[in-house]
Amino acid sequence: MPAQTHFPAALSRFTGSLVRRAQQRHLAVWQSEVSTEITSVQYAALGILQRTPGVNQRQLGDELDVDRSTIAELVARMARNELIERSDDPVDKRSYVLSLTPAGKKQLATLRPRVEQVERILTARLTAAEGRELRRLLLALLPEEA
Repeated sequence: MPAQTHFPAALSRFTGSLVRRAQQRHLAVWQSEVSTEITSVQYAALGILQRTPGVNQRQLGDELDVDRSTIAELVARMARNELIERSDDPVDKRSYVLSLTPAGKKQLATLRPRVEQVERILTARLTAAEGRELRRLLLALLPEEA
């Protein structure tokens, strides 16, 4: 696909510039279609907590691939917004286990079709095979899990 005319050709040869622009587009579409209040990372956290209730804060951070200070801030914000509950980890008293609140479950269900719409918008100009290839290539840019 040729470089878009509004994006300088010199920058289109740098992967980082393209990834940054794609992230900017994702954020704009997310805020337009999904929420200006719930971020894509918060949505991912809600999904993880639905699949694995009772994970601790460290495990959630590992799943989301965010550092300790970021996950602490994220969890605190989601707890303030009554999307998740924190309780003491019975095994490790220095840690919290996390679960969705009824409001968190409702928010997840409400947002899911909107998130699927974001995916359709972002990949509208790609074939199904190109969409799979794009995800494969983006995964290849990420470091391997230890």
